[in-house]
Amino acid sequence: MIPYGRQSIAQADIDAVTAVLRSDFLTQGPTIPRFEGAIAARVGADHAVGVVNATAALHIACLALDVGPGDRVWTSPNTFVASANCARYCGATVDFVDIDPATYNISIAALADKLRHAEATGELPKVVIPVHFAGLPCDMEGIEGLARRYGFRVLEDASHAIGASYRDSNIGDCRYSDIAVFSFHPVKIITTAEGGLATTQSAELARRMQLLRAHGITRDREQFQRTDEGPWYYEQQCLGFNYRLTDMQAALGLSQLNNLDKWIARRHQIADAYDVALASLPLILPRRPQGSHSALHLYVVQIDPLRTQLGRRAVFDRLRAAGIGVNVHYVPVHTQPDFRTLGFRVGQFPVSEEYYSRCLSLPMFAALTDAQLAEVCRALQAALS
Repeated sequence: MIPYGRQSIAQADIDAVTAVLRSDFLTQGPTIPRFEGAIAARVGADHAVGVVNATAALHIACLALDVGPGDRVWTSPNTFVASANCARYCGATVDFVDIDPATYNISIAALADKLRHAEATGELPKVVIPVHFAGLPCDMEGIEGLARRYGFRVLEDASHAIGASYRDSNIGDCRYSDIAVFSFHPVKIITTAEGGLATTQSAELARRMQLLRAHGITRDREQFQRTDEGPWYYEQQCLGFNYRLTDMQAALGLSQLNNLDKWIARRHQIADAYDVALASLPLILPRRPQGSHSALHLYVVQIDPLRTQLGRRAVFDRLRAAGIGVNVHYVPVHTQPDFRTLGFRVGQFPVSEEYYSRCLSLPMFAALTDAQLAEVCRALQAALS
């Protein structure tokens, strides 16, 4: 089976983790701040806070932005459930904004229209979470302009987008947002096995997230409320969580980061080859618009109903039977049973639902060989015939 995505682990990665295993620190040691500093430098952010996974990063980012009961948080229906669940963990109400049919990202027109109605009813969101789906950046300048007008904060779900750029800005530099979150799950661009990280330009937001990831505890004497204790002293200053990254994970991430540009370049080579090989098939191919450089976490096609009567399920089953591990990203969040108990229903976000009914994620990872790529294309042509 050729999977839709997978990690690339080299001897250098193994050596980096082994070095930590032989060191004095396995968990909270010096490798974590090195990894955080390297990511911050790579994307151009002042601060980076590493955590156990991107869901945890989204959660503490919402808390750092003071999301709580009575607040509203909006995100895209075309995402993994964590993009919405992070607000629910804080007691906030979640809602969605439909996607742009060309980019599969949050629609600026739909967002602007929803904001106008929300202003009239007094139901504006406190935070909007745009999702850089498949590694393609959202229209962040448009979102930032709406944030200034309507007064909401912006939390980028950049789980797919490490190494991506928007205009002259790296995703993660937070030029257009308050916080950005990355995922280092094994199918992402680089991996720490499991892991996530939040970047920000705000020292205060970084401080809050650092507290929240570690039980709300600080050992920084300059932040203590009591100063009459000995060197053993620490303070819990808020209710936090055990969301800490380990030195072993950070070591793997540091090693993987050395390959980021090379692996993204390879993903673009693969996408270029797909674009050519699949051009004549009854498919809608993904766009890579001017002004953005996608990290290409996914290569998603849609079955074109105007050029074939075959449904997505038939094509999916044929490809899986041929050993091609295609997948579907994503089941629209608002259609999940748990979200339907909150009052959401099928038909509310029709662009996302129409996209979902036809989408198929093809194998896309840096180690995909030319022979495997050709095999995918042959199998797809046969499945559509």
